[in-house]
Amino acid sequence: MAKKVYDRKGRWRSLAVAFRMSPEENADLNIRAKLSGLTKQEYFIRRIQERNVVVQGSPRVYKALRNQMLEILEELKRIDCACHVSDEFLSILRLVVETANGMSEAAKFCKHKS
Repeated sequence: MAKKVYDRKGRWRSLAVAFRMSPEENADLNIRAKLSGLTKQEYFIRRIQERNVVVQGSPRVYKALRNQMLEILEELKRIDCACHVSDEFLSILRLVVETANGMSEAAKFCKHKS
């Protein structure tokens, strides 16, 4: 039998919750979880409980940001008119900008604190 895995508060997560979503919604959720630096499960639990998702800079988060920015660049190259930009694309673009700005501010704060 597999070893039980407990959360940070010592609770065993024994229940599974499942629901359906579109491939586009799933892609959006995957991007948001990667950019947060959390697992998909932890990201979803925090959001569903209306708790803040605080991004902690890490190599994984920087890589996710870089990869997402490359995808955004490719999409921007493809777009010939701003009227062809999807709401999903704009939502992810805003999230990437907010995440990058937040990490930049945190880095400045840490430099001033030292």
